[in-house]
Amino acid sequence: MCGIVGYVGENNSVDILMNGLYSLEYRGYDSAGISIVENDNIKTFKSEGKIENLQNILDKVKIEKSNIGIGHTRWATHGAPSDINAHPHSTARLSLVHNGIIENYKDIKNELIKKGYKFVSETDTEVAANLIDSLYDGNPLLAIKKAIEIIEGSYAFAIIFKDKLDKVYAIRKGAPLIVALGKDGKNENFIASDIPAILKYTNKYILMEEENIAELQKDKVAIYDKDLKELKPAINEANWTLEQAEKSGYEHFMIKEIHEQPKAILDTIEPRIVHGIPDFKRDNILDENFWTYFDRVYIVGCGTAMHAAMIGKRLIEDNCRIPVECEIASEFRYKNPILTDKTLAIFVSQSGETADTLAALNLVKEKGCKSLAIVNVNGSSIARASDYVIYTYAGPEISVASTKAYSVQVAIMYLITFKISLARKLKNENDIKILIRNMLNAIDSINKLLDMSEEIKKLCVDYKEVGSIFFMGRDLDYYQVMEGALKMKEISYIHCEAYAGGELKHGVISLITEGTSVVALAIQEKILNKMISNIKEVVSRGAKVLLFAKEGMNIDKDAYDKIIYLPNIEDMFMPIASIIALQLLAYHTAVVRGCDVDKPRNLAKSVTVE
Repeated sequence: MCGIVGYVGENNSVDILMNGLYSLEYRGYDSAGISIVENDNIKTFKSEGKIENLQNILDKVKIEKSNIGIGHTRWATHGAPSDINAHPHSTARLSLVHNGIIENYKDIKNELIKKGYKFVSETDTEVAANLIDSLYDGNPLLAIKKAIEIIEGSYAFAIIFKDKLDKVYAIRKGAPLIVALGKDGKNENFIASDIPAILKYTNKYILMEEENIAELQKDKVAIYDKDLKELKPAINEANWTLEQAEKSGYEHFMIKEIHEQPKAILDTIEPRIVHGIPDFKRDNILDENFWTYFDRVYIVGCGTAMHAAMIGKRLIEDNCRIPVECEIASEFRYKNPILTDKTLAIFVSQSGETADTLAALNLVKEKGCKSLAIVNVNGSSIARASDYVIYTYAGPEISVASTKAYSVQVAIMYLITFKISLARKLKNENDIKILIRNMLNAIDSINKLLDMSEEIKKLCVDYKEVGSIFFMGRDLDYYQVMEGALKMKEISYIHCEAYAGGELKHGVISLITEGTSVVALAIQEKILNKMISNIKEVVSRGAKVLLFAKEGMNIDKDAYDKIIYLPNIEDMFMPIASIIALQLLAYHTAVVRGCDVDKPRNLAKSVTVE
């Protein structure tokens, strides 16, 4: 959601803040702004729309010198996107930016109005700024402490006080925020919502714990707990490089990240394959009984992570004979799930900050169940809250539409499946070694699919003007077309729906008319004839079918208008390769339609509010 960046040091704060905001664009936003300290005053600049709009404003003003500031990209929740609702929000004594939602802002606002405070925006953030102002007596730490005792909801705040112009203050609860330290002895320090915002300057950072307050000066960082006791937090080093977070010559981050998938998958699984079998000792899952103790599994996620969870469900149930439930995090958190001490709950999230997934995790912890997180960001909230963590090594994923994060999540699902199967003696070591080899072969085939990018691109012209596409698949292909449809609708703005092939005749086929676009996946050999029959049902009603099949399959020519053959891989491992084709289809279609591929409208990379 919203992105926050802050700086205090000896360099030009405007340049650093703007670079940070550009680096956080992938989080999604509809307005941007900065507050800087210049000549012992706080000056604020903000604008609706792209960061370029803010840059155009800054280009027209003369800023003499500023070494301190805070910046923000806003994702509208309370109040429409506008210059007035954009952050920062200022009072007579401070300027503040905020990521999150203040649930009781109306009650706080009414009390502040009674005290004579006036409001110019529709935001909950202006309420927070005025609340802290009302509690301020010259001690920023105490004012912030008192405010968070009143505020209900989630927040990451960065604040500059007008009588403390050499400092930036920050605090978080339920929203991501890091403190980054000047590298090589430089007198400068930073705050940011995410690591890419600071990689140009440093890779050293502190993970802010819930309700801890940071006080940044150019030559010092102090972290306090909610009782204002100073702490000694651990200093981490990011293993991402600036080059990894940049496009490296690709037109968009999404296509770069699609091409990074073979490496990301291997980086994730190879350290966990020891002597040809899965090994999670590096993840501190040491007890072999861990994998045999549970009699039920929940896998919880949102969006793309949920589709990876569905692949996991099918793999575990087929191979390990354990019942698995897949749950959308936003629904799971409001139900009364059947949980026992023998239930394992797996939580899947790229960012590790997904608000609904984190809330679902907290529910499971309250019930006393063991939790396992699969996340991409070291030290993220979900990682820290879980009993066990398996980190994926996809590196930074900047495009809002997830690609490589999905692939590494699916890869981990395979390893977990093989580990459980081996621990429960459903398969022996030789069986598992063969499966691992087949999996590695499937990963190798991704490069063949990437070489098909131009072939797929030529087909996307057909979708330049279409308003709707139906996706079809069965068995494991069904979960793949769900993800393929999501990718297509996310970035091309085409209405897409995914259906199990056999379900079309139960209602959906009434929507199939002459010229309707259909994308079909038919690469599971055991049900190929059934799937082809389903496809012919839509062809006979005038549908224009793009069919993805497997090399060597003999497909009747009356079952498609156009066909692409994918590498011939064992059915079980086809999801590793076939998703690449669907990602490329979505990507090239979005480009043909002139869409903003990396930053689709109304979407954010990390959903940190409910």
